[in-house]
Amino acid sequence: MKIQQPGRRIGIGIAVSVLAMALAACSPGEQQAANTDSSPTPSATAIQPTTSPQASVQPSVQPSAQQLSSQKTVQVYWLKSSGSKIEVVPAPVKIQAGVKSENILEGAFNRLLAGPNDPAYSSTIPKGTQLRNLDVREDGVHVDLSQEFTAGGGSASMTGRVAQILYTATSINPNTNVWIDVEGKRLEVLGGEGLELNQPLTRQNFEKNFDL
Repeated sequence: MKIQQPGRRIGIGIAVSVLAMALAACSPGEQQAANTDSSPTPSATAIQPTTSPQASVQPSVQPSAQQLSSQKTVQVYWLKSSGSKIEVVPAPVKIQAGVKSENILEGAFNRLLAGPNDPAYSSTIPKGTQLRNLDVREDGVHVDLSQEFTAGGGSASMTGRVAQILYTATSINPNTNVWIDVEGKRLEVLGGEGLELNQPLTRQNFEKNFDL
């Protein structure tokens, strides 16, 4: 019978223990280098970071330069002395185009009620007169003025101010009818001398029935 040698068994156990201690003492990097079965580290360029899409911003619609510069010329009517007579004369005013007729005429009337800038022109519309409302309807242009419109002046002054309102109101359509109200009521008689207004007014019937 063969007898095993005890000293040889002890030597193998010691060698295994020493090898385990040596591996434990190695750094993690050394252990990875020593492990030949480890999978290779992926390249840093293999993974690209994803960027979340930015929210879509809709640009605001801005008017073009052509739209900004587009204006409509409308006539405002002043009075001018011509010898022994008073004439109703037009002066051009530029109003922003692309708006309703009411807005164009409102711009013209605001300019009219502010008074003339040219000393060659005059106005018999009393200062402080305001445009209360303006409507363009199927039957004509309806102009509502404040009470100041009826203040002061003789027949020539009354006729002149009516002419200024009438001709400015018909600057877009010279053939349209014009209705004049004061404080929301139809104006039938103007001034202390009793200038009668048969409404609606037109340029044709004004030239026929009134002299400046």
